[in-house]
Amino acid sequence: MSKIRVGFGFDVHRLVTGRELWLGGILLEHEMGLLGHSDADVLIHAICDALLGAANMRDIGYHFPDTAGEYANIDSKILLAKTVDLIATKGYRVGNVDATVCAERPKLKVHIPRMQETLARVMRVDADEVSVKATTTEKLGFTGREEGIAAYATVLIEKAD
Repeated sequence: MSKIRVGFGFDVHRLVTGRELWLGGILLEHEMGLLGHSDADVLIHAICDALLGAANMRDIGYHFPDTAGEYANIDSKILLAKTVDLIATKGYRVGNVDATVCAERPKLKVHIPRMQETLARVMRVDADEVSVKATTTEKLGFTGREEGIAAYATVLIEKAD
């Protein structure tokens, strides 16, 4: 088994009225929120997929299916903590995370430090191990039309001592 492994994750959710907007484990003020079975935190979902992929443990939908009632409206931070526990069953821990959120609005720059701190706490790593970036698609595509938000994540996991 490798001492280090790399994983990649991607997620997208539709923006709708009448839902809260959760991103990176924090609640943001916005007139729309993300639609999903859970709280639809696309950033956390992308990170979960990256972690599971790095450990060769399938994906978030396999472990936390949207057909299971226990995951309805669940806080995605719980899913992230469970994912960290899952990779630990194979002897891995989070090394670092590099993630990008694609959204026209809301502007995320001021929220990134809090996202990093929140995600780091849940994954039990230092905040310096969690990079979160934000970008737009220059009004192109579904994110540019503000129909949804996408997130990408790359992670490194390492064998625990």
